Amino acid sequence: MGFFFAMFVSMLNEREILDQDSIQLTIERLCHQLIEAHKEFNNTVIIGVQPRGTFLNNRIIKKLKEINSTIKIKSGNVDISFYRDDLMRRAKPIVPETMDIDITLEDKKIVLVDDVLFTGRSIRSAIDAVMSFGRPKSIELLTLINRRFTRDLPIQPNYVGKNIDVMDSEKIIVEWQEISKTDRVLIKKIL
Repeated sequence: MGFFFAMFVSMLNEREILDQDSIQLTIERLCHQLIEAHKEFNNTVIIGVQPRGTFLNNRIIKKLKEINSTIKIKSGNVDISFYRDDLMRRAKPIVPETMDIDITLEDKKIVLVDDVLFTGRSIRSAIDAVMSFGRPKSIELLTLINRRFTRDLPIQPNYVGKNIDVMDSEKIIVEWQEISKTDRVLIKKIL
């Protein structure tokens, strides 16, 4: 009985808002929006925000190439570790990821990609990191989940997979197949 009770309590504390199929459909819709806005991507670079935005970035790039195999897309991933505003407040040191941006971003149209937009602080850090590769012409934001009404900074996405309104006592969790063996988005109560 203890196992089933624990499973029941777990189910009450979390609910799935996107499953694997709906995530794939959402990514395809986002890709069509990008194609409409950027046409041939001649002066556009798509950049994932590490760590979790890289999974979405890889899916976006793959789907764009499936939709139109003639598109030549420049992409990379940016590490925001040393651009965070809480760098000196952390008890444990931050271990940086590796950046894989091997082109100048000078006068390019940048599309930042992240899985969840929450307070806006990670995106502010990503913008600072991108600026170290040159001064872009413009920066847009694509996010799978836009957690509205929780911004600390005035940052809004240009492309949104799903807008979600949750209470402060709830957390959005995006599970990616590369880590969790499945793709899904959950709302989980913080106990």
